[in-house]
Amino acid sequence: MCGIIGYIGNKQATPFLLQGLRRLEYRGYDSAGMVVIDNTNFNCIKSVGKIDKLAEKLKQTKFTGNIGIAHTRWATHGGVTIENAHPHFSADGSIVLVHNGIIENYRELKDFLGNIEYKSETDSEILVNLIAHFYKGDLRIAVESALLKVRGTYGIVVMHKDKTDCLVAARMGSPLVIGVGEGEYYLASDATPLLAHTNKVVFLEDGEIAEVCRNSIQTYNLKDEQIVKCVEQIDWNDEQAEKQGYENFMLKEIYDQPTVYKDAIRGRINLDEATAHLGGLNMTPEQMKKVDRIILIACGTASYAAMVGKYAFERLAGIPTEVDVASEFRYRDPIITENTLVFGVSQSGETADTIAALREAKRKGAYVRGIVNVVGSTIARETDGGTYIHAGPELAVASTKAYTNMSAILLLYALQFGRSRRLSIATGERICKALLEIPEKMQSILDNADAIKEIALKYKDYKNCFFLGRGSNYPVAREGSLKLKEISYIHSESYPGGEMKHGPIALLSDDFPVIAIMTKNQLYDKMWNNIQEVKARNSKVLIIATIGDEKVKDLADDVIYVPDTMELLEPLLNTLPLQLLAYYIAVALGRDVDRPRNLAKSVTVE
Repeated sequence: MCGIIGYIGNKQATPFLLQGLRRLEYRGYDSAGMVVIDNTNFNCIKSVGKIDKLAEKLKQTKFTGNIGIAHTRWATHGGVTIENAHPHFSADGSIVLVHNGIIENYRELKDFLGNIEYKSETDSEILVNLIAHFYKGDLRIAVESALLKVRGTYGIVVMHKDKTDCLVAARMGSPLVIGVGEGEYYLASDATPLLAHTNKVVFLEDGEIAEVCRNSIQTYNLKDEQIVKCVEQIDWNDEQAEKQGYENFMLKEIYDQPTVYKDAIRGRINLDEATAHLGGLNMTPEQMKKVDRIILIACGTASYAAMVGKYAFERLAGIPTEVDVASEFRYRDPIITENTLVFGVSQSGETADTIAALREAKRKGAYVRGIVNVVGSTIARETDGGTYIHAGPELAVASTKAYTNMSAILLLYALQFGRSRRLSIATGERICKALLEIPEKMQSILDNADAIKEIALKYKDYKNCFFLGRGSNYPVAREGSLKLKEISYIHSESYPGGEMKHGPIALLSDDFPVIAIMTKNQLYDKMWNNIQEVKARNSKVLIIATIGDEKVKDLADDVIYVPDTMELLEPLLNTLPLQLLAYYIAVALGRDVDRPRNLAKSVTVE
């Protein structure tokens, strides 16, 4: 949520800052701005809208200097205006700040500071004035003193106009990464903008402050104690983050799925033992056998991947499993024992609600593990184990390949637990072989994209629709509905097929289509009856069906066929045509599929 970028070194800062903002635009794009120090002068520029607006303004001026900070905003406190855009200055003009997060006690701090004329409606401007209040010649000490009075979340980078050899960065609940170059340092909200420049990074932890000078980094905690930090190496590269000839990132990431799925399962399937092995679980066989309950904590798309995992854990391992929306979990006083296993599922590993929920589960004594994409993220560092999904950089705001890989990892965990408990070797072999066949079947769906595009054009002008699915395809319906509303802005809802007649069916008419996932599995006949109820209300029906099912044409107005696979694995295939359907509808409507309105990729505020 919002993106921070910073640079200090010997090169001109502006090109890197602008490029970095473009790479971070998926975190927020309501407004943007940057400040570069030229000698002891602050040069500042801001714009409302996407980064292109800022780039146009930059063409009309000359920004020189080799130290600077920049920000792309997703609005929380205050509307989308130039005044509310970052960076923000202290009233005396000496200190400038970029800030991600929310300062919860900003009213108290405003009263504490007294009579200051503020130019914005943001909590961030109050914070920079608080730092100025404590400044006595040492910027790091001023930041530390200010943050001791702050309650809330923050990732900040601060500059002083008289300290042109130093940036100060700090985090609490909002990520910050420092890239280590040759005689230069890069700062960012995540590693994506750094990939073209370095793969050596330092991750700040909550409560840490970094003084980043031209030739060194020194890190402290809020008690003014120095901390030794390790330089880590990340395995993503810049090429992975490029569009590689695709029209936009979302389409590229949809087409990435056969490849990144292989990355997710590589080395984690043991055919000889007919099981999966994910070493990051960090549990002994005895501990695994004692687990009597699993809770999967997630938000949005990740929660629908978690639902796929729920069906698998219960059917394969016989372990009662719940999916909890992270923002609700810790507020309902959840019942957790020492034999409860809690997974936090998050692409970014920085989702604020999920992090807070995992900390609560840890306090209550559960086994806490993470399933994340971003190496070195907060969830990866704070949990006692878990698994990287190896989806590579996902830069479109609407998640596609991360959903698939999160689902795959949960299926592997369910297989691992199942084989350790009650699952026969024969069933384990069938699942392993079916998992290995998925990439080829994914590719066959992608090869049919033109036919899906043609169908999409028939549905682009509807204003409402329903998605229906049953069993393990119910989360597919949830995710398909979310994708459509996220990127096309068409109102859609999702239900289990049998739930339609309990109220939602009242909405059906000839201008309210239904998209049904009805592949050949044990609930096929039940779904058939549910769709007949829909047809009786004159709604148009699009069905996702198994290749070879000719009968379904008697029921559907349009059919998209997918290859056959085991029922629990169907979400790995059945979601792909819905991603393409949403994508082509959104493109036909002229939407910005990579940067849909009001959304941000990583939600790092509650």
